[in-house]
Amino acid sequence: MASGTESDETADTPPLTNTIYKDPDDGRQRFLLELEFVQCLANPTYIHYLAQNRYFEDEAFIGYLKYLQYWQRPEYTKFIMYPHCLFFLEQLQNANFRNAMAHPVNKELAHRQQFYFWKNYRNNRLKHILPRPLPEPVAAPPTPAPPQQPVPPVPATTVSVTANAPAPSPMQYAVPPGSALAKNEARNSGVDRRKRKKEG
Repeated sequence: MASGTESDETADTPPLTNTIYKDPDDGRQRFLLELEFVQCLANPTYIHYLAQNRYFEDEAFIGYLKYLQYWQRPEYTKFIMYPHCLFFLEQLQNANFRNAMAHPVNKELAHRQQFYFWKNYRNNRLKHILPRPLPEPVAAPPTPAPPQQPVPPVPATTVSVTANAPAPSPMQYAVPPGSALAKNEARNSGVDRRKRKKEG
């Protein structure tokens, strides 16, 4: 008998106002999935893939990108390993950027600019962080020198002995173990040994 009334059917289902969805893991899985997706946005090739497959034409997906902007708040940014994803997330809010990323040339341009940023960021930042050298001190007026005693002449034998003394060799200074110079010397000596064995 299919003569059930609407009131009978609604009695079996609880009203929507009383049902609250509770994640079984307190939102941990959702947090990790959203974190992974946001970090994927650091890759211009992935953004190009999304544009090529028309994800950016879906209004629900655009809404999801707007929703994900909460990752820019400080309490969430501490979990992000690839900060470029936040820049691209911000750029994806612009329809012109979303349309441009569908073209391979723009994908390559973004990828190249990202590479140059990584390559030069540290050096450019260090220019502004490292302390600058102190200014040269202003030269003080020369003080009068005390009168000097005349120096007796040096005998000629002493001069000839010091002139014949060997100059210190630069090889007297120890090469620290593990340095590139020590490794190269070890390699070169091995080459010499092989040559000697072949010659002898």
